[in-house]
Amino acid sequence: GRLGILVVRHLKRLERVILGYLEVCDGPEEEARLGILETLQCIIEHAWPRMPCRLPVLLKALLKMIWDVHTDQGSTPELVKAALLQGATECLILLDRCSEGQVKVLLEVVYSSCEENRVRECIRKVQENT
Repeated sequence: GRLGILVVRHLKRLERVILGYLEVCDGPEEEARLGILETLQCIIEHAWPRMPCRLPVLLKALLKMIWDVHTDQGSTPELVKAALLQGATECLILLDRCSEGQVKVLLEVVYSSCEENRVRECIRKVQENT
């Protein structure tokens, strides 16, 4: 939060770090992924004018993470999975707001082709958010 808009200077490097953390499960408590979702939310809030051009990469990474969490058969507790899905959903909502609804449009295709209730629930929350 202290960096504020200055975060824009480091966006390219930060994006690589964020994408790396979103991809990797870091054990049953998922502390790193939960922390990086919180970081991403702050970055989106402070650097929102720069987010639309990063939308394809971030959207893909968040959706992949949602899918990975949903299909995870490991030892991750349900509460932790729920927190990860909630954090990713909040990031998608923020991205949608700063891209003037582009995320909702892109998610329509995913929603219509996805049969997994938990994934659909995340998408529905984004679509219903105004």
